[in-house]
Amino acid sequence: MSDTSRRKFIAVAGAGAAAGTVALTTGSAGAAEAAGARPSATSAKETVVAYVKDHRSSELRLMVGEREVVVHDRDLVTRILNAAGGR
Repeated sequence: MSDTSRRKFIAVAGAGAAAGTVALTTGSAGAAEAAGARPSATSAKETVVAYVKDHRSSELRLMVGEREVVVHDRDLVTRILNAAGGR
């Protein structure tokens, strides 16, 4: 039987979407900010998938490897939703 789990499938499928979202959210205005961002020693080393369940909330769920991290950041949620909506 295959060693593929639902979470692994979502992580792999979402990796491309996450990369596209990052590219879209760091347009000309965000490029300077992104250039100054530096990963810390505790930054994730695994695939990260962002999940917004309710577009009206500030809650963002991050799937990091086999764990889930909940973040409350209205600005980040808005930027992700704007990028996902297409331009």
